[in-house]
Amino acid sequence: MTLGLIGIVLSLVLLITLAYRGVTIVVAAPISALVAMIFAGAPILANYTEVFMPALAGFIQQYFPMFLTGAIFGKLMTMAGYAKDIAQVVTRWLGPKRAILATVLTTGLLTYGGISLFVVVFVMFPLTRELFRAANIPRRLIPGAIAHGMLTFTMTALPGSPQVQNIIPGQAFQTNTFAAPGLGILGGTIIFILGMLWLEYRKRKLMAAGEAFADPTELEQKNGGVGGGASAMSVGGDDAGSTRTRTATATKTRGSSGGGSAAAGGDGEAHENPEVPGDDEEQLTPPNHVLPFIPILLVFIVNFSFTMYVLPAMNWDYLAEDQYGGIVLEDRLSAWAVISAMVAAILSILAMNIKHLKWFGQGLITGAKNALLPIFNTASEVGYGAVVASLAAFVIIRDGIFALSDNALVASAISTSTISGVTGSASGGMTIALNALGEDLRQLALDQGISLEAMHRITAMASGGLDSMPHNGAVITLIIVCGMTHRESYKDVGIVSLLIPVCVTAMLIPVVLAFGSF
Repeated sequence: MTLGLIGIVLSLVLLITLAYRGVTIVVAAPISALVAMIFAGAPILANYTEVFMPALAGFIQQYFPMFLTGAIFGKLMTMAGYAKDIAQVVTRWLGPKRAILATVLTTGLLTYGGISLFVVVFVMFPLTRELFRAANIPRRLIPGAIAHGMLTFTMTALPGSPQVQNIIPGQAFQTNTFAAPGLGILGGTIIFILGMLWLEYRKRKLMAAGEAFADPTELEQKNGGVGGGASAMSVGGDDAGSTRTRTATATKTRGSSGGGSAAAGGDGEAHENPEVPGDDEEQLTPPNHVLPFIPILLVFIVNFSFTMYVLPAMNWDYLAEDQYGGIVLEDRLSAWAVISAMVAAILSILAMNIKHLKWFGQGLITGAKNALLPIFNTASEVGYGAVVASLAAFVIIRDGIFALSDNALVASAISTSTISGVTGSASGGMTIALNALGEDLRQLALDQGISLEAMHRITAMASGGLDSMPHNGAVITLIIVCGMTHRESYKDVGIVSLLIPVCVTAMLIPVVLAFGSF
């Protein structure tokens, strides 16, 4: 048993190391699982084909529609020029004097609207860079500002978020994406305020110390640069916010953000680069600034109406039949509502650009391709977790978690946060934790009279804390795209997307225990 426990620990260390070094999780996960199996003396081939692969396939079966529609939506929003236009409108509205606030709010709006994280990074960097240039804010704060809007309150806290981290708990607790709305809004608001206070404090401190936007970064110093240049990924050149208009109305323009390196998929795992907006990518120029907000608004309206009214009003008795798995609506409500919302948003983009349907057809294909690697990465992590959970030594870990606290909320938060931190993946860590402990946690919550909606919200928020460790794929991608190093920028990224969410989640648990879910 001790040897098996050592094997689990070593396999986790190996998984972190391989992910940090850029090895695809599709390869790193089975290799790490192999180490755990060898130390435990478990049959290798049987565990790979009968434990690892079914878990991998099960995750894809449940969540591929969300990854697919999300990737297509993000691609079409980029091609239509909507994502960029939304970012420009909000940043112009707030202006350079509020550069950090403009960055956080715009990034949060795009993320809450359902746009994939890797798209948000490449849309926001060139715009944020120009805002920071105008305000003379040190560039090392750009990753922290984008991370605050992308990886925190809109990803896990705010009710109705279509991000996969807000969908997964619904499958385990039979809840929906709007679970515990008051709790989510409270937690999201506190996270937002504390993150803004930190970023503004850092801005004042760095500027008081004489730092400025034009100061050379470590990469520029290494390459003999003079400061104020483009990112390490050559994102957008020296005029990252500009486009070249070909005709006067609804015409195609050149995109302004470069691609490269490992990009984060649906939730920030270490993902190789799907097709990200590149210098040669054509985008439309929206005829006005209203149209770009319509798909974002549709995501919320359809998600809310389908969750609360449309789907519950329909007759789902046939779901009890064997061919549908004998499920009930609550098992799939959150997923079906989000899928419906994303499809509605996609159709709205196509309808508003009907003259360019043939061109958008290529975007559908590219978006579908972009969904494959992210979901296989996350699913591979889930397969790894299934193997570890099947080993006899895992009983020690499970008992250790429940020994820390017999309270369902605390146990769920600890297990989800810890595994998310180890894997560097919010969705992967949460799925592993809920697959291994979900039934026990659900029953424990019911026995203790704890609301399953509160379980949903706390579990989702717990996944979005320790996942932002330095080996997290979204963190690596964000820092690289911004032309920074971990030494320059991870401190701020870590504070806003790791330390603050963890502390706020921990603070909300006694609130729930004292006042219940709301």
